[in-house]
Amino acid sequence: MNAIVDFVKVHKRLVIIAVIVLGVPALGIAWWLGSPLFITREVDEDFPLAAAAVVPAGMSMADAEATMVTASEMDEQMIEEDMMEAMGEMLAPDHVKSGEFRDADSFHRGSGSATIWDLGTDGYVLRFEDFRVTNGPDLRVLLSTHSDPMGRGDVNGSAFVELGSLKGNVGNQNYLIPDDVDVDDHHSVVIYCWPFQVVFSVAPLSSQ
Repeated sequence: MNAIVDFVKVHKRLVIIAVIVLGVPALGIAWWLGSPLFITREVDEDFPLAAAAVVPAGMSMADAEATMVTASEMDEQMIEEDMMEAMGEMLAPDHVKSGEFRDADSFHRGSGSATIWDLGTDGYVLRFEDFRVTNGPDLRVLLSTHSDPMGRGDVNGSAFVELGSLKGNVGNQNYLIPDDVDVDDHHSVVIYCWPFQVVFSVAPLSSQ
């Protein structure tokens, strides 16, 4: 009888240890997967004006910076129109494509704008403004050749480039586009849950 009791006690301890060993990682994974649904991560990045500066022909960056410093020290009435135009050219990147984020379904919801800007010699940047999306685990920002992907099949069935992990599910943010990416061939921005391969939101892009 004592042997049976000892056997039960030993195996009971082993079961408890096994539950702890297996349960702690399982809880950690469950928290990693589920907690983003209840957490809002907000970011607010400025437009990259410094990177977007396009120096007028015949003027070096040093000259451009000196012009801006001089202009800032001058009285408004003394700033001539041609200087204002030159500064405007330096600080006005070109709009390439834009679109509005839409809901992927009744649970995975998104809103705000996505715009591709041409920064001249500094390449292209994708910017989100007034952005909000349902949070989730390991969300990525994809630039897809599909015009309006509805799900995993549309995303994986077309070419796409990953621009990085989503910085926050709320707020203005910037994503640099690699130099070897042809923005003319990419027609939508996808917020994609990598572990489950689920579309959270899509912004179809147009050049109008």
